[in-house]
Amino acid sequence: MIGFLRGNLVQKTPPQLVLDVNGVGYEVEAPMTTFYDLPVLGEPVKLFTHLVVREDAHILFGFATETERLLFRALIKVNGIGPKLALTILSGQSVADFYRCVEDNDVRGLVRLPGVGQKTAERLIIEMRGRLPAIDQFEITNNQILSISTPPSSNTVKQEAVSALCALGYKPQDASKMVQAIKEELDSCEAVIRAALRGVIK
Repeated sequence: MIGFLRGNLVQKTPPQLVLDVNGVGYEVEAPMTTFYDLPVLGEPVKLFTHLVVREDAHILFGFATETERLLFRALIKVNGIGPKLALTILSGQSVADFYRCVEDNDVRGLVRLPGVGQKTAERLIIEMRGRLPAIDQFEITNNQILSISTPPSSNTVKQEAVSALCALGYKPQDASKMVQAIKEELDSCEAVIRAALRGVIK
């Protein structure tokens, strides 16, 4: 129904963002892999979208690349994988890392993601093998984190990161531990979340 949105980024609070498209504000939920590539507020951005219609809400999901959207659509076709868990999987791993887990039967790599237990990981590997959408190698790049010129305080950034991790499915105490384990000083919420997720995957 809505293939993509192109407009100015006016708000980003992982995993949600707001895009101003000709005066209409679209609320979009996006994986962290998309957030890493977002420009600063006020700048234009294009997102590929997928609309999920429920009885109580219409939820728009946005992705930086067509490959991410294709994988999201493939994931929600797997029994027991809803849009929220699919978003969490895409937030915790790059498309290339997920493909590697499926191809290498790496159950442990998937179980590290919140909401993915042993049985779910095994089902993902079985059902996704042979059904993975083709990867566009030009889309898989090293994500660059764009920082805002006047970064918020460290405590504020960490609090926002903890809240975002909770929204992605992590328990509050686990999210807090993940953020506190980061030793380096980072000046954006996206950078903190990325470092926290890297720590879990190691």
